[in-house]
Amino acid sequence: MSLKVYIDGKLVDREHAAVSVFDHGLLYGDGVFEGIRAYGGKVFRMGEHIQRLYNSAKACLIDVPMTQAEFKKAILDTMAANGLADKDTYIRAVVTRGVGDLGLDPRKCVRPTVFIITAEIQLYPPEFYEKGLELVTVPTQRVPQVALSPRIKSLNYLNNILAKLEAIRAGCVEAVMLNSKGEVCEGTGDNIFILERGTLKTPPPDAGILEGVTRNAVMEIASGMGMPVRECVLTRYDLYMADECFLTGTAAEVISAVSVDGRKIGDGKPGKVTKQLLAKFRELTAKG
Repeated sequence: MSLKVYIDGKLVDREHAAVSVFDHGLLYGDGVFEGIRAYGGKVFRMGEHIQRLYNSAKACLIDVPMTQAEFKKAILDTMAANGLADKDTYIRAVVTRGVGDLGLDPRKCVRPTVFIITAEIQLYPPEFYEKGLELVTVPTQRVPQVALSPRIKSLNYLNNILAKLEAIRAGCVEAVMLNSKGEVCEGTGDNIFILERGTLKTPPPDAGILEGVTRNAVMEIASGMGMPVRECVLTRYDLYMADECFLTGTAAEVISAVSVDGRKIGDGKPGKVTKQLLAKFRELTAKG
């Protein structure tokens, strides 16, 4: 069965799923997206993801041509069309400015383009969770908030991609990105946490992070376990001195980091608390 892709109200075969070369999402990265995950067909926190998608679109003055309820239904219909109604699924929901001309003027784009891709989730290798990740701080800084709000999940991910390339060239899977003040911000596609003397710490929104849905879920889980949780400024020193460190994201869930910049974190193995949080998170996702 050919993969079906939702484009502007229609389900089309993957081979025929296309957008115009004049679409400003392609020409300028002018659009927004969400990466969403379903477990056994149950979409995890779909409401939060769709709300963030619409918030991102509103911040860009893109009027999504369908209601949130219609968008949610379109996701479920696309999953069903691909035989994924009861399977673990990765969902990519995209809204672009739409087709225009070669100029920047968004007024030339008459109607936003909406497309949804659903496919069976490609999980991180089990050894990533068993052994943990090695991280590296990279020269590419996070784009300053005064230039572009990190709360807008836009199609222009070049900043993150350049940082990812630096991590790969350093032999690491993921990077630690800093802001213009030299404070820890986030990974290229994940939020970051440390455990210090029993307190869970993560950079605050004003450090220049995207407030991840998984990040928020983990903070709720930790609080429910009676663990102190703080949003506070972190530096590389804090990473070096941490008892544990882990990343959170839709694809990664909760994944341990065991070293940064060649320095061992804790005992250099995935930490006990990180493992507990991952187990609790998976319990949460199993409930839908």
